[in-house]
Parts: sequence; C-alpha cells; structure tokens
Amino acid sequence: MEERRGHDVRLEDVAKAAGVSRQAVYLHFGSRTELMIATARYLDQVLRCDDRLRPVLTSQDGVRSLEAYVEFWGNYIPEIYGLAKALMAARETDEAAAAAWNDRMGALYQGCLQIVRCLQQQNKLAPEWSIEEAASFFRATLAIETWDTLTEERGWSKDQYIERIQRALKRVLVRGA
Repeated sequence: MEERRGHDVRLEDVAKAAGVSRQAVYLHFGSRTELMIATARYLDQVLRCDDRLRPVLTSQDGVRSLEAYVEFWGNYIPEIYGLAKALMAARETDEAAAAAWNDRMGALYQGCLQIVRCLQQQNKLAPEWSIEEAASFFRATLAIETWDTLTEERGWSKDQYIERIQRALKRVLVRGA
C-alpha cells in the first residue's frame, strides 16, 4: 500500500505478495475494504497501540490523559505515517481506503471523546464546550495533516509538536488553564 500510495492495491497483489491465492485472501477478508481495514488494524496491533494507550485511557486525571494522549499520538504518527499517507492519498477515489481511514480516525475520535468526558466529569472542561464539540476539536487538532504541516513542512521537532499541541489543547479545552 505504501509503495502505491494506497492506489490500485488489489486482492491479487496482496495474494501474490503473501504467496497465497486470490481466493484465499477473499475468503479470509471478504472484500478489499475489509482487507484495508484489517491492514490498518494489524499495524496498530504490531505497534502495540492498545498496550501503549491503556495507561492513557484508564487514568482518572482528565488533564493528564489529554497530555498523555497527545504525547502518544505525537510519537505514534511517525510509526504509521507511511500507511496514513497512502490512505489519505487514496481515500478520495477509493472506497476501501476511505473506509480504512475512517475506521482508524474513528478510533482516534473515540479516545478524544473518552478524555473529554473525563474532563467534564471532573468539572475541568471549559464551559463554552459541549462534550461532542470539544471531542471534535480535539480530534481535528490531532489530524495527521496538522502533524504533517507542522513537522514535515514547518520543521517542528516531534517534541515541539507534542509540547505545543498539549499546551494549546489545555488552554482551549481545560477550565481555567
């Protein structure tokens, strides 16, 4: 997928690369869309995404969770950047790539939503935000396109990205920050 930037990845190509028949790939995944989603989820599994996120999302401190989530994400993007770029490039014209992208970005949003709910429960969410609005803003701030612009185009280091996004999100979303 990275080689072709997400475009024209066919079940036949995957089968050939895996040394199995196209039918075997189809029987296992059912569709190209399911294959693309499984590929993205598999990368998360290989990179131990759930293990790395568990302490972040089980914390009882909403502000610390926000900081830790940004830190996780800022460190994780470089690891998934190749696949992310491929899916972003292909999603406009490829339903399977769009489905895989939406699946992964939906998971990112769910993490943001969980943290914002924690902030709200602790009465730390800035009063001008609803939970859904704050989670949407949080997710948009963490967009891979934002990371790409700031680090790849503007030359921010990973540490600068993490620290500045943490600070900005706390100022905007956290009561009295």
